[in-house]
Amino acid sequence: MIKIKGHKVELTEAAAKDIDELYFWKFEETAQEAKKWNGPYIPEKKMTKEEYQEEWSEEIFPGIPSSLVIKCDGKAIGYVGAYWVDKNTNWLETGIVIYDSTYWNGGYGSEAYKMWINFLFESTEIHRLGMSTWSGNIRMMKAAKKLGMKEEARIREARIVNGEYFDAIKMGILRKEWEEMKVYL
Repeated sequence: MIKIKGHKVELTEAAAKDIDELYFWKFEETAQEAKKWNGPYIPEKKMTKEEYQEEWSEEIFPGIPSSLVIKCDGKAIGYVGAYWVDKNTNWLETGIVIYDSTYWNGGYGSEAYKMWINFLFESTEIHRLGMSTWSGNIRMMKAAKKLGMKEEARIREARIVNGEYFDAIKMGILRKEWEEMKVYL
């Protein structure tokens, strides 16, 4: 059982109760504030709890889950995740979402994302980690930059949010860059 403890949050593998809480935030909570930031340009199909539970069993490497739950004060507030872009070049895309807006702007997401990036580099031989967002999600770009990610691509006016065009942003970090700066993280 993977459990990574930070100062504000901990990352853990998902228990049934965690999946139920995250399912509520992702599909049932009425305000859906996180969806205004986390890929609001991607239509999302509602899944059953069983389908959602099945997603939580995916691994990116043997024994390394594709997602971990972000917990604070014993409750699930979001998750970190990763998926393959290209296994041949050892490239994973990463992400984070905190559903409970009570925990926005307090460093919870930055800490969780830093723990996730460190865990992936320390536990695997991955060569590069990346992330994708849109130019309106300033917090995500700041969190990635703090971890040493560099903007690698900006596709102009490729995303529409609330009828307005935004740039698509790709950021990434190579293992050698992470190794150079991990003492400072």
